[in-house]
Amino acid sequence: MGISKDGQKILAATTAIDSLIKEGKIFSGMKIGLGTGSTAMPAVKRLAQRIEDGTLKDIKAVATSFQTTLACEELGIPVYTLNDRAINGTLDLAIDGADEIDPDNNLIKGGGAALLREKIIAYNSSNFAIVADSSKDVKSLGTGFALPVEIIAEARVPVIKALEKLGAECVLREGVKKAGPVITDNGNLILDCKWKSPVNPHEMEEKIDGIIGVVECGFFTKIKPEVFIAKSDGTVERR
Repeated sequence: MGISKDGQKILAATTAIDSLIKEGKIFSGMKIGLGTGSTAMPAVKRLAQRIEDGTLKDIKAVATSFQTTLACEELGIPVYTLNDRAINGTLDLAIDGADEIDPDNNLIKGGGAALLREKIIAYNSSNFAIVADSSKDVKSLGTGFALPVEIIAEARVPVIKALEKLGAECVLREGVKKAGPVITDNGNLILDCKWKSPVNPHEMEEKIDGIIGVVECGFFTKIKPEVFIAKSDGTVERR
């Protein structure tokens, strides 16, 4: 049977936090960005445990979503914004999950609709770490997990037409236990996009972000993360 997907998420998160502390990449007084979703949450919880046991002190966190802010408040991790004087627009490390990871550590993120804040935080961090279960490790991007694209509501139709010209099939993300579309923490809509064959994520990130009405897309290619992928046999691949 091996370790379940939820177990892998906890294993990856715990291994990443503990390894990065041991190596001095997570340290007392640091400014750290904390991600969103079912894999990022175990990392937030492990960080809180290491603060509670005295290993870490004076951690300043910047959260990528309401979900993460609430978790930090509950766990006693002080939360700031990138604009606060104590943070001054830059972070030492961001740690997050991913929806897909290719062999070059390019990512698709945004399954939890927090891609804009996740990218702002990741791209303004000196270091970036990703924790994931083995199902997120893929050979190529674009055809499996749908790429989230955050858009301005008024531009929905022209943006869809522009994305279709790039070969994408687009679906407006609908809410669960909410009538109508998903509204992001920033008040925007999400299009979920797939291609029939794999795409070059670096080129496609540039092209999609150049469409008027697109706020941000879920390809993360401009900062290469260190990746911790937990396997069902209890090992963690680090690359």
